[in-house]
Amino acid sequence: MSSSRQENSRYTLLRIYEHILDRMNEGVHVIDASGTTIVYNQKMTELESMARQDVLHKPLSEVFQFPSGQESTLLTCLRTGNPILNTRQTYFNDKQKEITTINNTYPIIENGHIIGAMEIANDVTKMERLIRENLLAKNGSRYTFDQIIGKSGAILDVIENAKRAARTSSSVLVVGETGAGKELFVQSIHNASLRSSGPLISQNCAALPDSLIEGLLFGTARGAFTGAVERPGLFEQAEGGTLFLDEINSLSMPLQAKLLRALQEKSIRRIGDTKDRAIDVRIIAAINEDPVEAIAKSHLRKDLYYRLGVVTLFLPPLRERKEDIPMLVSHFIEKYNELFQMEVTGVASDVLQFFQEHDWPGNVRELQHLIEGAMNLMVDETTIRYEHLPLHYLRRSPAASAAVTGQAAPGSLPFIEEGKSLKETMQEFETAYIHHVVDRHNGNISRAAKELQISRQSLQYRLRKLGIKG
Repeated sequence: MSSSRQENSRYTLLRIYEHILDRMNEGVHVIDASGTTIVYNQKMTELESMARQDVLHKPLSEVFQFPSGQESTLLTCLRTGNPILNTRQTYFNDKQKEITTINNTYPIIENGHIIGAMEIANDVTKMERLIRENLLAKNGSRYTFDQIIGKSGAILDVIENAKRAARTSSSVLVVGETGAGKELFVQSIHNASLRSSGPLISQNCAALPDSLIEGLLFGTARGAFTGAVERPGLFEQAEGGTLFLDEINSLSMPLQAKLLRALQEKSIRRIGDTKDRAIDVRIIAAINEDPVEAIAKSHLRKDLYYRLGVVTLFLPPLRERKEDIPMLVSHFIEKYNELFQMEVTGVASDVLQFFQEHDWPGNVRELQHLIEGAMNLMVDETTIRYEHLPLHYLRRSPAASAAVTGQAAPGSLPFIEEGKSLKETMQEFETAYIHHVVDRHNGNISRAAKELQISRQSLQYRLRKLGIKG
């Protein structure tokens, strides 16, 4: 083989090694005999919040700082020639950001001489934060059945079935679209059950990769993987209470199989452990798609569905219980009145009509956010009107549609032009509507202010600001 081909082959192999290192889920940091960094993979840049060019080919001692009396495990290993295993280390990057890792550090020896040192690092900060958050969630459930808003037959049927399910410890599967109120039902079931004095632990299964959520659910044994310590998982933390697993269909099939085994055997095994641990936990799972479709699309194991769905609750979307909208609107206005120190009394009749016609793809959560957004745009008004709605709702309103067709309606607003900024568009709407009301009252500021439900002084201020002659 020619020297050029050998050189190309070595270069290709080097690039392959670099790609492999950058795909690893552990940080890799290698220094040469002088303590200068020669390998620094992508995961390490993430763990230490450092750019690769700020670390590579620079002395490690000039880049990172260590607490007084402590030395880098890499430099210690380079100096002593002894491996340092499963060691927790806290230090600071060049921006004084604190970093905590668990490291396995090894000397690199060739022909009896130490020519460098390599470190494989795992970030334990994220896992510890997740554990703390879940521990704080114990007994932190807030909702009961009395707080579920609605009198429609669709919602009352689900509430009744949920109350019956609360009497037992059988698994429950809650099926509902995003924003339909799945967690509210889960908390209500827990608080109405005999397990109410125990913890309620919640975990969204879509929030974490399988490699992390498996350890979070089942716990880890010391030495199971690099940096692993003895730690109970969520099943053990929920002992005597309820474990709520949201978006269960986002788990991989192997992890669903392991979950199924835990449900059937009523025991779990920590990652890296050799013994099973008995558990006394009620499982409530939630899914945001039809279970039959999820099974057909291989998002959900059929056997796991049958095991979880001992009781299955199908939450109706808001578009199927629109008679509950007035109650929900009043509830959210009351909530944000207290939060914002406001005195909003309700919504205009045409706005309520728009609410009844809207299909609510985001369900109750969308309605809640709409009310919150509208009240943020109010000053001293007491009624939510069209001009208070977020811009993307104004496009769909009857008033805006009337403007498009040229059929003016009371309080109609100009057609929204594409490409304008939010500030420009909102100012045009405010100007047009105030001008319309003032003209309708023949310039009488007091009567116009009364219809707008703002003070006379507030209307005069707006007229001056918008350049409208009263």
